[in-house]
Amino acid sequence: MKFTWKKTFLVISAVAIVAYLIFAVTVLNRPDENKKCTGVELSISDETEDGFLNVNEIKQILKKNDIYPLGKQINEIDSREIENVLKKSPFVETAECYKTPGGHVCIELTQRMPVIRIKSVNGEDYYIDDQGGIMPNVKYISDIAIATGFISKRYSRTYLTNIGKYLLEDKFWQQCIEQINVLRDGSIEMIPRIGEHVVYLGRPTYIQQKLERLRKFYKYGLNQVGWNKYSYISLEFENQIICKKRQNI
Repeated sequence: MKFTWKKTFLVISAVAIVAYLIFAVTVLNRPDENKKCTGVELSISDETEDGFLNVNEIKQILKKNDIYPLGKQINEIDSREIENVLKKSPFVETAECYKTPGGHVCIELTQRMPVIRIKSVNGEDYYIDDQGGIMPNVKYISDIAIATGFISKRYSRTYLTNIGKYLLEDKFWQQCIEQINVLRDGSIEMIPRIGEHVVYLGRPTYIQQKLERLRKFYKYGLNQVGWNKYSYISLEFENQIICKKRQNI
């Protein structure tokens, strides 16, 4: 096979183009280490939900630790340090920080999401997140239920995490159930926002099935006779709904 100068030139040109592209990606797109950070882009993926964090609070954490990047030399900004500081917050799930070729620093966060507030008779007051983790109570959130009564941390993780998640995932129950009360024997009562009655669920098992029975009773029962007719509604036993009439009705 004969090699012509034309073929040789084409091969050399192709190699040169590939080398340039690699150079462009690895070098030209690298932020200029001598320039200053001209902008900080902060984002919290679930900021609109019922979380504890917002952009201003993240800025304050970074400024308090003297690592807010705006105006600093790009080569002096430690992305890993920023991530590690933010991850120390009990409300941060993940943190990622990186620099752009334009001199900006991007910080992307996801936060731990509370599903229920715990206020135990032993004096403990905290939130449980959707993974069963404990979060300090530093902010009141109106859209999630509060659990009171005889509650240990183990009970919270084992039962109340899943109950809280189920209530939040269903708009009807999120708007309906205001309080969960855990009795001394571990059984559960629920107190709705509307109607002057207590709903007794018994042991914290088969919660979804029990609440589906309650949903049908609300729809086809209380909507007909009135929401204040009963003071006590029990769903403890399968396929049964036991009601106690209010004395003054």
